[in-house]
Amino acid sequence: MERWALISGLHGDLDLYEQIQRDLSTQRGIESLFVLGDLISSERNCDALLSRLRKPKRNDLKPDCIYGWWEEQLLAECGYRGERNAEALRLERGEDAIQALLTAVGPGHAEWLASLQFGFIELDCALMHGSSADVGDQLTPTRSPLILLDRLTRLNVNRLFTARCGEQFRIELTGGSMASRVQDLSGEHQQEHTVPKRSVLGIGKGASYTIYTPANDHLEFRTIGERNTATHARGQGFA
Repeated sequence: MERWALISGLHGDLDLYEQIQRDLSTQRGIESLFVLGDLISSERNCDALLSRLRKPKRNDLKPDCIYGWWEEQLLAECGYRGERNAEALRLERGEDAIQALLTAVGPGHAEWLASLQFGFIELDCALMHGSSADVGDQLTPTRSPLILLDRLTRLNVNRLFTARCGEQFRIELTGGSMASRVQDLSGEHQQEHTVPKRSVLGIGKGASYTIYTPANDHLEFRTIGERNTATHARGQGFA
């Protein structure tokens, strides 16, 4: 059966990426590698990793990349998002982080980063860095199930894979119903909406990544250098 590998948060670390590629080479049936953003950061020079992602080696599993929060900050500061202002990074880490990020990524990679998509839709799955609301949206196991459902229904998918928070988790929104009241000129009406079973899945970051089998909905959380096992879902219901 076809399996997907989903990684994020490489932050310019080519050595880490090579470790992941080696680990993937020991797994059977992995046909797709999705890199869900944060390829870069201000921590180190990112050019070697970006060059490898753009031109994989012969034995590499070819990566399909989207942009993440760090790419959004770089592109904003370089004028690809309108004004030259990475406001979120400035507020969070200050001016020094802006200059470090501009130094970490050579100008030859900016156009390629700007060409990356916001996310992928594969089968009934959305693969994103943050969520359908925003690249910086942090979905966690503690977020309200109504918010999680909103992020799923915006794209009309049953599974949303997210990387922004950096955690590995699976939350199942168990089937049920939601009631709403609508008032118009003819009076008040109550409507009931059926909620299908859907999932939000955190893929991890850095050395922690996820393998997913679409055919049987099997999920495995892996961490380089650690014993790895399949995961079990945690459910949240609707009244």
